[in-house]
Amino acid sequence: MIITDIRTAEVAIPLVTPFRTALRTVEEVRDVLVCVETDQGLQGFGEAPPTGVITGETLESITAAVQGWIRPALLGRDVMELEGIMKALHSCMVKNTSAKAAVDMAVYDLRAKALGVPLWKLLGGYRSQVETDLTVSVNAAGEMVRDSLSAVEQGFRILKIKVGRDSAGDLERLSAIRKAVGPEIRLRVDANQGWEPKEAVRIIRALEDGGVEPELVEQPVKAQDLAGMKLVRDSVLTPILADESVFSAGDAIRLIQLGAADLINIKLMKTGGIYGALQICAIAESCGVECMIGCMLESKLAVSAAAHLAGAKGVITRADLDGPSLCREDPYEGGPVFQGGQISLGDAPGLGFGPELLRTGAIFGKGNAQ
Repeated sequence: MIITDIRTAEVAIPLVTPFRTALRTVEEVRDVLVCVETDQGLQGFGEAPPTGVITGETLESITAAVQGWIRPALLGRDVMELEGIMKALHSCMVKNTSAKAAVDMAVYDLRAKALGVPLWKLLGGYRSQVETDLTVSVNAAGEMVRDSLSAVEQGFRILKIKVGRDSAGDLERLSAIRKAVGPEIRLRVDANQGWEPKEAVRIIRALEDGGVEPELVEQPVKAQDLAGMKLVRDSVLTPILADESVFSAGDAIRLIQLGAADLINIKLMKTGGIYGALQICAIAESCGVECMIGCMLESKLAVSAAAHLAGAKGVITRADLDGPSLCREDPYEGGPVFQGGQISLGDAPGLGFGPELLRTGAIFGKGNAQ
């Protein structure tokens, strides 16, 4: 099954509410879609968001990477020869992990479609349903309480609370949310690199002593400050989750060797796709370290690929795959079913999307066109 073309398009989907973290504010999902075509008429789909503050990529750079570098490297290759394709994909240019991820997931989509099985079964077949949290953006305490209660009403049992803009306000926000939602709702705290190490220790201890009892705290300090993150981990009882600190298998090895975190957050846009994510899963599992699967501001297409990976691997014990729930509309035909906090993967081949990917009938450009 030979790759004959790789085409790109853009999708824009408004968010229900603005997405605010310690790093950025976004009001709509604007992502690059990728379609990989073969000589047998099958199509595989992928998606990549521009997350400049984390991966350094833009809409324009993702499209340019796919069309200018990745497409020439993969045309004429056999989809079923995975190692050769992945070597070509990752060696044709450095970095550009989101662009690579979009093509990577399209290749995996194709392989599973060719075999007539859903991707989660092809990759391991551990579970057919995945439970995700819902992100609550950082805002004034009252607004965050209202957003948290709304999420619980929608059926979410796990909330991911964004903090990191001001430590005093963070304590107020988290305490108010815990009081409002009660003890049965699991709270995950994500500082997005917003605290200094000693500041993080002080805040997390206050959360522990004040009855907030977070399930975990994600990336409390700067991504490159592994020593600082180890200080935090060694000084608190709450598990520490590494996110921006881990892009690759090599990053995972260094983090585990140093003992800098309890958990690793895998995101396909950091790993360059499923192939790299599977390497991190193997390393983490062999070392007894559990993983979360997360997403950037991705729509249903890319999040579906991450959900299939979560369904495949037992070492992935937590999911932060709320991208589709943050979007005001779902423009896609097919794919997993997102209902409240539950994601049902189903038995449709590949990622579950057919030739008519978008209800709006978006046109993928030919060749080097966007």
